[in-house]
Amino acid sequence: MNNVEIITKYFKQLSAEQSNQLAALDDLYHQWNARINVISRKDIDELYLRHVLHSLAIAKVISFTSGTKILDVGCGGGFPGIPLAILFPKVNFTLVDSIGKKITVVNEVAKALELKNVTGLHERAEKLNDRYDFIISRAVTAFPAFVHLTRHLVSQHQRNALPNGIIYLKGGDFQEEIAPFGKSVEVINIPDFFDEAFFETKKVIYLPL
Repeated sequence: MNNVEIITKYFKQLSAEQSNQLAALDDLYHQWNARINVISRKDIDELYLRHVLHSLAIAKVISFTSGTKILDVGCGGGFPGIPLAILFPKVNFTLVDSIGKKITVVNEVAKALELKNVTGLHERAEKLNDRYDFIISRAVTAFPAFVHLTRHLVSQHQRNALPNGIIYLKGGDFQEEIAPFGKSVEVINIPDFFDEAFFETKKVIYLPL
């Protein structure tokens, strides 16, 4: 199953608009990937499993409240930010990447989907000055380096059930990476809520700041 049905399997309360936006991702990313290679050829054929559903693992850890500000660092072609922006239309997402052509894809996909809650920026995270409730990412670097790079961007104003911080999608063995954070870091196993074999070693790392 590599279509929007793998999403509705786990997210049953989608509106018609959300379902249509998710369904449109396949054509949009195939079209853009043919022009600007932002997803590997192997992965583009598993778009909904490896990119869309993986991104939405964050939504199984927290349901963002209206008005929350999210920063997606190293977003590539728009993951996890774009699928989460579809799921949370009243949450503001800023997607940043240091590679301009990737942000071109992000902004064009957001425009095609009429996502008013997405802003794509061609920038490095360390040069940003705004504050966000949560920093999200899919394993762009070692976790301690990512925390050092982004922790100054986390707002002290709280508006969600979970305290503000970093939410990181990561796979494999990373115990050494999170050891410096002791008991303050929480590791959630994605197979706890998605049963596909692809997620066997994948985790959501949450670090409140």
